[in-house]
Order: sequence, then C-alpha cells, then structure tokens
Amino acid sequence: MEIVRSQRQLAAAAAAASGGGSGAGGLPTYRVAPQLEVRLEEFELFAIDRLRVLKGISDGLSRGKRPEEMEKLVSELWKGHMRHQDPAETLNKDIISHFVLRLVYCRTEELRKWFLSMETTLFRYRFRLESPDTQRLLMSEFQLPYKALPHSEFEAVKDKLSQVARSIGQSASVESVFFKVPFEEVPDLVGSRRVFISKGYAYVAMSQVVSLVVTQFRCNISKALVLTNRKWTTSIKEQEKDRLTPIVEALSNAYFGPDYSQTSDSAEISPKDIDQLSRTSFPLCMRHMLEKLRENHHLKNGGRMQFGLFLKGAGLKLEDALAFFRAEFSQKVGSERFDKEYAYSIRHNYGKEGKRTDYTPYSCQKIIAATPGVGDHHGCPYRHFGEENLRAALNNMGISGNALEGILDKVKNRHYQLACTLTFEATHNVSCDTGINHPNQYFSESQKVLQAKNQTVQSQSST
Repeated sequence: MEIVRSQRQLAAAAAAASGGGSGAGGLPTYRVAPQLEVRLEEFELFAIDRLRVLKGISDGLSRGKRPEEMEKLVSELWKGHMRHQDPAETLNKDIISHFVLRLVYCRTEELRKWFLSMETTLFRYRFRLESPDTQRLLMSEFQLPYKALPHSEFEAVKDKLSQVARSIGQSASVESVFFKVPFEEVPDLVGSRRVFISKGYAYVAMSQVVSLVVTQFRCNISKALVLTNRKWTTSIKEQEKDRLTPIVEALSNAYFGPDYSQTSDSAEISPKDIDQLSRTSFPLCMRHMLEKLRENHHLKNGGRMQFGLFLKGAGLKLEDALAFFRAEFSQKVGSERFDKEYAYSIRHNYGKEGKRTDYTPYSCQKIIAATPGVGDHHGCPYRHFGEENLRAALNNMGISGNALEGILDKVKNRHYQLACTLTFEATHNVSCDTGINHPNQYFSESQKVLQAKNQTVQSQSST
C-alpha cells in the first residue's frame, strides 16, 4: 500500500508496519500487505468512517445489547459508513481503514486493548453474515487444522450432541457437520455450555465455527499490533512527523459530531437564564463548574475554557459572557482586575482577539482526556470524581435507586460517556439511543425534550 499526494508516491506507513489482505467473500483477514495506492485525504477519511463503526459497536456492547441486536447494529453501521461510491473500491476501503487504525491504536496498551476488542467483535458478526461455503473458505484462510467429524464418530456422539442442542433451545435435529477441537480453543462456547465436551475435546457445529475463526483472528491482530507498535516507535513516528504522525495521533481522540461553534438564531441564552438552565439542561460537568463559580467567584483557566466555550455553544453572546463572568469574578478580584486579566481570554474564545480563531466547545472525549490539578473543577465528573462525590452529585440531580447504581456500574467499567447518557435518560425520562458525545449535545437534546413536553401540556390544557 502506498500513500500518494498529487503525483508523488510516498511510503505507506500503515502497511509497512504490518500485513493486510482480503479473505474469502470480501471479508478480509488483514494478514498480507495490500499493494494499493492511497491518497493522503483517503488515509484519514477512510479511517474516520471505520472509527464510526467501531465506536458504534463499543456503545452497543456497553449498553448490553443481545447478540441478535448486535448483529443488526453491526450490519447497519457497516452499510452506513463503509460503503464506497465505487462498489469495486469497498474492499480496498475496508483494508486501508483497518491498517490506518491499526497504526493509530497500536501506541499504548489501553488503545491496543480497545481496538482488538472492537475489531474482533466486528469480524465476528461479519463472519456470521457470510454463507457456509464462504465460512469454510475463511477457515482455510486461517489454516485451521480441523476436519469435519467422520460419520462413524458423529453417529457415536449424536445423542449427546442432541442433548446439548435441546439444552440451549435449538432444534432436536442435530447439524450434520461438526469439528472436534481442543476445548481451550473455544472458551466462549465452553463458558456458556454450548458444546459437548469429551476427553478434552469440544464438538463444534458448523454454525459455531465463528468461535474458532475469531480466536485465530484475535491472536493474529494482537501479535500484529505489538509489531506495529515496535515499528511506530522506532521509525515511523519520526519519519512521518510532518505528515502522517499528526493525523495518527489525533484520530484516537477524534470527535465526529457537530462542533457547536455556530448556534442557530433561535438558540440564544442570557445570563439570567443560566441558573435555571443548569438545573434542567446542563450535563453534570457544567453544573459542577457553575456551582463552583457561584461558590468561589472564580474558575482556573481550564474551567474557564471548558465552561465558557460550553456557554458560547449554548447561545451566550460575547457581551453577555463578559457581563456574566465579570459579575462573578468581580466579587473576588474586582472589576478592574477582571477587565485587565480575564476579559481578554473571553474575547479570545469568541474569536475577537489574537489570531481571531473562533474556538469550538469541548467534546466529551477532550474533557475526559483532561488532567485537572488541585483547585481545578473542569474535566469529567464520571472519570475524575471519587465514587462518594459522584454519588452525592447524582443524588442532587434527583437520581437514586437502580438508575444510580446503573450509572455507577458504567463508571466502574470506564464507560464515562454511557454513564452520562444514562444520567440524561434518568433525568429526562426518555431514551437516548445516539448516546451523549458532547456537553452541548446534552444541552440541545434536553431543550428539545423539555420543549416537546411543554407543547404537550399546552395542547392538553387547550382541549
């Protein structure tokens, strides 16, 4: 694979680091380095599309979706993001995007673990959608040393296989093709008691061979990630520091939703609205910073940036932002010092000072990645609060019982954005299937819910 820009051909770092390739039926095994030319813009755009799929899978798993729901979700995500305008290029897009993200996610143990889990899940459900003939071809691609059970041995264990089938709710009629494999190679089937085991071997039906293939796939990708990381740190990172490295380092924390830099004409708030809006529509991170601002009449720079840009995205105009922060800060530092030391940064956020950059509100990913110090109040409460403080904060939002415990459970498993999504659902009594990915999304969706409820009440009162 080569990356090209204009007519110049450049080395493809992602493919150089590890192998790729296509498997049977258009489902790649990513083992043999592809001989492809890739334009620099495609390098990033293809990766972003695949990342949307993987993040959708991550959200589905975090929500505890059942296997049949996950299969439907994966199919919809793939159709929605990975189709290419030229059907012949769909396979190339699949391979290219995988290797770009392999390069992105090889760099730390945490990133490797997440990528390995999501890619394995994606492969599992794509494999299940293939025909039996294609599945057999993929088994040969992975060079699995298993042959179908001979008829005589099959007849000897047929009754046992039938018992297992009935115990897991399948038809009493037994499939005719089984594979005899060491039980430790199908831990998921053994753990869920979905196979017959005898003398250290598991009898795996053709409909269950996905477990065999996925185990090998996971092993291959895991080894490749380690190799890719070694090449990234020893050569690629420095060689590509002016071209690919910035893209690679940015993609793992990429946010793909609206940036909320421009509010609609109708989306406008004033300083007098902020306290009421905080109680009804602010996410926990912004509620917390407003409370600390009211309490201390001050926020450090990290808090001013996170909270100030959120208010900007919610519809607070520059003049109102200056008035709002001046009213609070002046109680501690005085108006003159505020105008001298703090007003500039607020005007700067609105693109009125310095390089005139119109800064955008922080996404959840950026907030979660923050490292607040002593005296700081920015960051993500779900990540940065202790359990006792988080429990108290959620209680203050009116959340208790099973809803509270569900949120805390997601926090313990490091699903911070899902914890925020569950908070939204608990406080608004609605489902939020898209998930919360941005504080201003939380605010915007909250306002929509409240407006719809108000309209319903008004229509009922007028009848």
